[in-house]
Amino acid sequence: MGSWNDFNDAQSNTNLIPKGTLAKVRLTIRPGGFDDAAQGWTGGYATRGSTGAVYLNGEFTVTEGQYARRKIFTLIGLYSPKGPDWANMGRSLVRGMLNSARGISDKDQSPQAQSARRISGLKDLDGIEFLARIDVGTDASGDDKNEIRSAVTPDHRDYAQNMGLTPSFAGQPAAAAVQQTAAAPQPSAGVPGRPSWAQ
Repeated sequence: MGSWNDFNDAQSNTNLIPKGTLAKVRLTIRPGGFDDAAQGWTGGYATRGSTGAVYLNGEFTVTEGQYARRKIFTLIGLYSPKGPDWANMGRSLVRGMLNSARGISDKDQSPQAQSARRISGLKDLDGIEFLARIDVGTDASGDDKNEIRSAVTPDHRDYAQNMGLTPSFAGQPAAAAVQQTAAAPQPSAGVPGRPSWAQ
């Protein structure tokens, strides 16, 4: 234990989750009261900032593991008067969140996968649980802070383990995964006691 006169060897109080950590999170949207029905922004979920930018004020809570109950605050861009980049990053993040939450490979272009990437409104994102890759950015004061910029989809080798799924389902087309989950596995003649899909 260090001296109570010299604090050079005391740990820094950064309290950051390490960059690159994978964690299952739940998104809570902090409503900003801004609606634009023409854009599909209804229900008061969007926030309009003083610059004219529109975003979702996201509070992501880690649901399990070493960092359970930790909160990460990240804005999801919907519109910026400076150009399309921020909105495109927001759309990309939401696509990843939907793929991750609904168990869809990013490469899956089946009708079922395309349907699963559609939402009826921003309310569908409030409460969504997915696997996130934790990043480190800077806040307005220039201090380090955790952010969420990307979601981890079934294409990633650690997806199934972190989402608590059976590894054999990860990365399959959405229809196959749903079909296999719904059907009780039956042992086959090939290997006694093993379901046919596991051989």
